[in-house]
Amino acid sequence: MSSDTGVERLGDSLEGRRVVLGVSGGIAAVDTVRLARELRRHGAEVLTVMTQAAQRIITPLAVQWASSGTVLTDWSSGMSQLDDVDGVLVAPATRNTLASHVHGLQGGPLMMALSVARSRGTPIMAVPSMHHDLSTDPVTDDLVEAARAQGMAVVWGPDQEGKRKTVDHVEIVARFAHLLNATKKSRRSVAITLGATATPMDDVRRLVNTSSGRTGWALADDLYRHGHDVSCIAGLTTAPQPAWLPLVLRAETAPAMLDECLAVAKDRLDAWVHVAAVLDYLIDDPAEGKVASGSDALQINLIPGPKHIDALRERCEGSVRIGFKLETGIKQRELVRRAVAQVERAGMTAVIANRLEDLGHSDRPRGHLVDATGADYALNTERDLVEAIRRLIERGA
Repeated sequence: MSSDTGVERLGDSLEGRRVVLGVSGGIAAVDTVRLARELRRHGAEVLTVMTQAAQRIITPLAVQWASSGTVLTDWSSGMSQLDDVDGVLVAPATRNTLASHVHGLQGGPLMMALSVARSRGTPIMAVPSMHHDLSTDPVTDDLVEAARAQGMAVVWGPDQEGKRKTVDHVEIVARFAHLLNATKKSRRSVAITLGATATPMDDVRRLVNTSSGRTGWALADDLYRHGHDVSCIAGLTTAPQPAWLPLVLRAETAPAMLDECLAVAKDRLDAWVHVAAVLDYLIDDPAEGKVASGSDALQINLIPGPKHIDALRERCEGSVRIGFKLETGIKQRELVRRAVAQVERAGMTAVIANRLEDLGHSDRPRGHLVDATGADYALNTERDLVEAIRRLIERGA
C-alpha cells in the first residue's frame, strides 16, 4: 500500500485489537472510508466485510485504501480470517442485516462473521441506518430487542430529514472501543471534575475564573474509550463536550459542584481526578436584581470558598486521587514543593502541577506529575498527561 494510506495516531484504546468492520447496503455506507480510518487512528487492525448491496454504494478498492487491510466481498475457503477477532462493528446495519442475524440466516461472509462472533462471545456493535417509517415499525423494535438480548450492542443515531441516520464516525469508534475494553480487569469507576466555576455579583453578572474544560474532556474521553466507568462533574466549559460520555452533571458554582461531588462520592469510587478550576473566593452578598449600569464604584466583599479536595478527603478514602495545581511567577523547584504540600495536606496520590507561563508553549512541558516523594515527571504533551493519569488509575490505590 502507498504512503498516503497512513493515519495520525490519536490514541491507543484499540491498540493490538483485530476488528471486523461489517458494511451493509444502507446509504450510510458512503462513510465507511472515514470510519475505517478512525478505527486505525486508535490502533485497530481492520478486516472489512462488505455485502453485495454495500458494494453498489462504495467500492471495495476505496475501503481497502481506507482500512489498509483485507476486504472480504464473498465466501473464502474456511473463512480463517474470522479467527482471533476481538470485536465486530456493523455500520451501517440495515434491518435485513439485523433480522438475518437474529434468526441465524447465512447470506454471505458478514452474516458468517456475526454468527462466529455470537458463538464465541465476541463483542458486537451495530449502528442501524434506515428510513424513519422503517425505524418506527414495531417489527424493528422487536428485532432490536432480540438482538440486544443475544448480546449485540445497538446504537441508534439521530432522526433527521425523515431518516434514522448513523452517529458520527468519531462517536461510533469511541463507543466501540468502550464496548471492547469494558471487561478489562483494570476497569475502574472514576469521577472527574472539570471546567470553571462562577460566583454571582447580581442576577445578571458574575465573576468567573479561567478554564475551557479541554483537558478534563480529553481525560474523560480517553478513560471512557479504555472501558472505564466515567462520571463527570462539569462547571462552565467552552471546549466541546464529547457526546458519548454516559454521565455529565453540570454545576456552575463552587458550592454546587461540591454538592454534586458529595452525592457522587456516596458510592465509593476507585478514582477521583480534580481538574476543575474552583474559585478560592466567593462574593459574600450578591445584589438582588441588576446593579444599574453607570452606578458609583462597587465594593465587593469576598469570602473563602470551599476547598473541594479537603472536603472530599474522607469520602475518597482508599481511592486514587489526582489533583491539578496551577501557579505563576515561581521557579520549577517551588512549583514541585507546593505540589508535594498539596499531596500531603489533602491525601492525594499525585498532583499535576504547571505554570501559567508554560501553557501554550510547545517547547515547555504540559505539566509535571508530582507524587508524595517529590518525584517530578515532566509530561510534554496533553496525550502524555492523559496516559500518565490513566496508568495511575489502572494501577489502583
